[in-house]
Amino acid sequence: MHHLYKEESVEGRYVTLNHLTKTWLPGLPEQYVDTIGKSENGQLIYSITLGTGEKKVLMWSQMHGNESTTTKAVLDLVNFLSSNSDISNEILKNCKLVILPMLNPDGAKAYTRVNANEVDLNRDAQNRSQAETNILWSVFESFQPNFCFNLHDQRTLFNVGGTDQVATVSFLSPASDSQRSITDSRVEAMKLIVGMNHRLQQEIPGQVGRYDDAFNANCIGDSFQMKKVPTVLFEAGHYPNDYEREETRRFIFFALIEALEIISENKLDNFEVSEYASIPENHKFFFDVLIKNASVVNPNIETGNSVGIRYEEILNANSIEFKPKVDEVGTLEDFYGHLELDLTVSEDFDSLSSQKEILELLIHL
Repeated sequence: MHHLYKEESVEGRYVTLNHLTKTWLPGLPEQYVDTIGKSENGQLIYSITLGTGEKKVLMWSQMHGNESTTTKAVLDLVNFLSSNSDISNEILKNCKLVILPMLNPDGAKAYTRVNANEVDLNRDAQNRSQAETNILWSVFESFQPNFCFNLHDQRTLFNVGGTDQVATVSFLSPASDSQRSITDSRVEAMKLIVGMNHRLQQEIPGQVGRYDDAFNANCIGDSFQMKKVPTVLFEAGHYPNDYEREETRRFIFFALIEALEIISENKLDNFEVSEYASIPENHKFFFDVLIKNASVVNPNIETGNSVGIRYEEILNANSIEFKPKVDEVGTLEDFYGHLELDLTVSEDFDSLSSQKEILELLIHL
């Protein structure tokens, strides 16, 4: 039923504050929306408050300005929670949500990971040197949430475990110390992830991964976990032929609703923490394009070698262009491609002619 709640005014990879304020925010009930501060460049940062329950959930998106998929899913989630359905009413009766749909509007406008001062907000948790970081900490300290959802995108290079499955959605229960101790708050976050994984396996079997849990106190998620608040990192990844991430948007929407239902209905203990470790870890074995036997078009490439190409995301006239760039040349036996072309196969060789930028890269390599 996602299509019933999808915010049609916001699509694609380039999502800015203007996209939110043009149609979506003005359409929300006034009592939902608060202005909670300004970015380093003076853009407004908004929060959305929903529900009256005792279980408090804080979520924020687009801490990295070029990670917009979860923002789109959050808009859809708010539309759903405003729908007066049985499920949404039950969630709002039992939970109170504070949602920051775009923490880094300056980075979103420039389509960069960092903010206007070129600071990665997800490495500023201890220094608190940036306006946006301080706004998030202020909300955290005043709201005192029971759960935190840290919403991000991940690159197309991630695969699930040792498989050829792309990591379409990944999760992490961050560590709260360098020993990666399994604290009570980590356990609650792990159980919540297990519940979301059960739901997503119905939609994208084998395409859910577990993110690396190396501890970094400068990361927001690790810092909030240090405060003994169960925190979940969401990573929206690639889905086949979905570079605009409209399909992944749908899966994040499902995951968010599942998580809120579990919290609302006190179902955490329905899930075994041991299942968290069985979610395969992410690896980095995907190229956007993998060209096998590339010497067919360029004899300077060693016979039998492959060329791995990854796209650079370039902002051009308010849209994102995907520009191919050679990332690696070699046997690349353990790697996969979202598009794979073996130039010894006639059909694949013919297909290369339609990939003119890639063909030029190979010829001049």
